[in-house]
Amino acid sequence: QVQLAESGGGLVQAGDSLRLSCAASGRAFEKYSMGWFRQAPGKEREFVATITGNGGTSYADSVKGRFTISRDNAKSTVYLQMDSLKPEDTAVYYCAAPQSWAVRASRRPDQYTYWGQGTQVTVSS
Repeated sequence: QVQLAESGGGLVQAGDSLRLSCAASGRAFEKYSMGWFRQAPGKEREFVATITGNGGTSYADSVKGRFTISRDNAKSTVYLQMDSLKPEDTAVYYCAAPQSWAVRASRRPDQYTYWGQGTQVTVSS
């Protein structure tokens, strides 16, 4: 059973930075893509960033140039470095993993089987 655990959220001011971490367990981490999604109150869960097993990345337009996704396969951990945060980045952030290694860098939440519990990020203006 794959388990994901996020950490690193918090309350920051606009322009600040945060780094989220997601520790994975339960299978060979390096074979699978990983994704970050977020959900604000009253809104649908939306794609933020994804990274393939060999490090290929993709970002939502709203975070491109400000957020960086990375992974450390030796630690089975994926990171989301968030710089120049804006109030509209306020949301619960989730990491996710697909069931199949064939799902590569997908932006669709329905293609991810395993989800962490989420970590709250609040950006004040």
